[in-house]
Amino acid sequence: NPGLEAVATAPSLSAMSSTPEPVPKPLLPSPPPTKAARQLDELLADLGHTQSKLAATGQGAGMPTESLLDNMLGSLTRDLQELGITATPAGICTACCKPITGKVLTALGKTWHPEHFTCARCGRELDKGPFFEQGGQAFCEEDYHQAFSPRCAYCAGPIREKVLTALEQTWHPEHFFCAHCGKAFGDEGFLEHDAKPYCYQDFLAMFAPKCQGCKRPVIDNFLSALQGVWHTECFVCTECLTGFTSASFFELEGRPYCELHFHQRQGTICHGCGRPVTGRCITALGRRYHPEHFVCAYCLGRLHKGTFRECGDKMYCQPCHDKLFV
Repeated sequence: NPGLEAVATAPSLSAMSSTPEPVPKPLLPSPPPTKAARQLDELLADLGHTQSKLAATGQGAGMPTESLLDNMLGSLTRDLQELGITATPAGICTACCKPITGKVLTALGKTWHPEHFTCARCGRELDKGPFFEQGGQAFCEEDYHQAFSPRCAYCAGPIREKVLTALEQTWHPEHFFCAHCGKAFGDEGFLEHDAKPYCYQDFLAMFAPKCQGCKRPVIDNFLSALQGVWHTECFVCTECLTGFTSASFFELEGRPYCELHFHQRQGTICHGCGRPVTGRCITALGRRYHPEHFVCAYCLGRLHKGTFRECGDKMYCQPCHDKLFV
């Protein structure tokens, strides 16, 4: 007879961390100041107008715009020096490596022409708004998040603000929910299956082993028997619902039975005493008997197969039968 094997398990509860990871704050370039710089800006604006006029009249044709501007700037500098005005450069532009005589922008510890301080990815000018720094380069907000922010495991989009870390992945807090029902997790947390989070109810319904007796999920102590698991209170005789106190049971068609009801189902109950026949057996008139219980209903003497008579659903030895009924 197969025995019982008791095993105790319970699904493990995973933990999630909602501690925000640091998200870089946008930086602002230093403001342009000074009256002298504004005056030089006006001069450079005049220079721009002059360059436009030259282009309109066809003068300077064939000369690169950059060289033309350099020549005009040099001419302007000489004219200022003749007037006794010395234009001292405010610095060297990090981008073009040329002196800055107009507006100067200071950012990342360096100086720039405002129009040369641009996003390292898309080239958009950054002089009028916030920017992000990575590896000594400046990026606009959109390109920074697309290139460097952690990605949400649910939507794959960049996480710009709060970051939730769980299952060794990062998530938007609003995107971390049960993979089956879509509900947010409460105080009980979540359970994990195949790297996906599930609420407690859905996890048990979908993945917890089911009791072979009541078909409900098994989450605490259980018994392993008959190629399945059982709640301890559900592993009882299928017929009389009595537990197996002797730690043994009988199997019939995949269900557990106590000894008495197993033999009843098998038809191996002694017709004389009503107990199971497990050893030698005598079969007569479609019934089974312990050898010692195969006796005459009148004198109780043991009968032998082929030497008895039946009357009224009872068996008699030949002498008793003749005495009583002949």
